[in-house]
Amino acid sequence: MSLFDSSGLDDVIHGKLRLGLMACLSGLDSATFGELKAHTLATDGNLSAQLRKLEDAGYVAIEKRFVGRRPQTRARLTESGRAAWSAYLEHLDALIGRSNPAPQD
Repeated sequence: MSLFDSSGLDDVIHGKLRLGLMACLSGLDSATFGELKAHTLATDGNLSAQLRKLEDAGYVAIEKRFVGRRPQTRARLTESGRAAWSAYLEHLDALIGRSNPAPQD
């Protein structure tokens, strides 16, 4: 592996909106579609598409239900999603550490 090899970064997570969704969900048990939309400022269509990509990868579980008479979509990170998020952060941390070596006396 070269010094600055970013090829190990998870492409599913690395997209800007998907990265934001993973970061948001990593600190929560779950979030509604509306909450995620407010946090990311995404459009309905883009948010839906990016959640679907994360769901297809097995990183996010989507639950659709009715609250009263209104539909509600709720997302949460899966166990493999949390593992992928941790691995992504570790790889990113390694890249950052390599790009900012400790000063030598």
